[in-house]
Amino acid sequence: MSKYNLIFTLDYEIHGNGDGNPYELMVEPTYRLMTLLEKYGQRLTIMADVAEILCFKRYAAETGHDDFHVADIEAQLCEAIKRGHDVQLHVHSSYFKAQHKNGAFDQCIEEYNMAALPIERIDEMVSQCVTYLQTLLKPIKKDYRVWLFRAANWSMMPTENLYRVLVKHGITHDTSVFKGGVQGGNVCYDYREAHDNLFAYPASVHNINEYDAEGQLVEMPIYTEMRPFWDFVSPIRIFRMIRAKFHKHKKSSVKTAETANADKNDNRHISLKSFFRLSPLKMDFNQVNSRGLKRMMRNVMRRSVDKEHVDVVLIGHAKTFVPYNERTLEPFLKWVENQK
Repeated sequence: MSKYNLIFTLDYEIHGNGDGNPYELMVEPTYRLMTLLEKYGQRLTIMADVAEILCFKRYAAETGHDDFHVADIEAQLCEAIKRGHDVQLHVHSSYFKAQHKNGAFDQCIEEYNMAALPIERIDEMVSQCVTYLQTLLKPIKKDYRVWLFRAANWSMMPTENLYRVLVKHGITHDTSVFKGGVQGGNVCYDYREAHDNLFAYPASVHNINEYDAEGQLVEMPIYTEMRPFWDFVSPIRIFRMIRAKFHKHKKSSVKTAETANADKNDNRHISLKSFFRLSPLKMDFNQVNSRGLKRMMRNVMRRSVDKEHVDVVLIGHAKTFVPYNERTLEPFLKWVENQK
């Protein structure tokens, strides 16, 4: 399996509604995951939500108290680079104007959908984030650079403004798309027509789904397969769904034609139709057990048998990487190691 590069990406953030302890939800699980991956010669790509971290830093500066563990977060990101892992950019833009109230960060929901903001505002946000990461991590690794981006809630739609800003700041790759996904609500996207579910492709500045040989941003899709509803039933997925009910964020009152269409087709919602349609199952090492991950990897291998090199993007979230996940992930890592 030497030609397969497994990219374990980890969204590094607290709960969606702005509450939770960053040490418990981000720092501690990430150390456990790094150690496990290192045991089998794999490395982690931490998709750090820099908007959140900057919000935590602002709180510490205003109050004089590091209640949100900025020192621990920054130490971990530096340690990750020292240990051969990577740290790249994830942004929940609603944190730039968030206010701390009643123990949680009350986010600016009007800025939640970063892709829909004016290009000048996106530029301001991305500039701050890139500067933060490079200032923090270049002293650890001289050739460190921000090259990879993941949008909040995976939304790269509308594409053009965000695409142009990412390219302007030297970001060459995105990993937000998962083929088959449709979402409405505060952000909306429709990835049913994405160019590919596995292989990276140069994307169009006008639509992240479309292949464009002249594209300046390469899309590295999160690997997905279209599956029936019973393939989504697992203890950890049920745990995550229940916990998410207690950490919901505000909903935007702004509605557009795109939002309405995405709301109608949103395949995250459970309904009678869910039992009769196929939905995109991400290669999520938090929610898919070892048996499922092996099955997906075998499908990757069958499809790419004639390829010299294949990047396979997996996804997980620090806040839901509970100790149970170590037991479900390790057999897969052992299996991968034995394929080499």
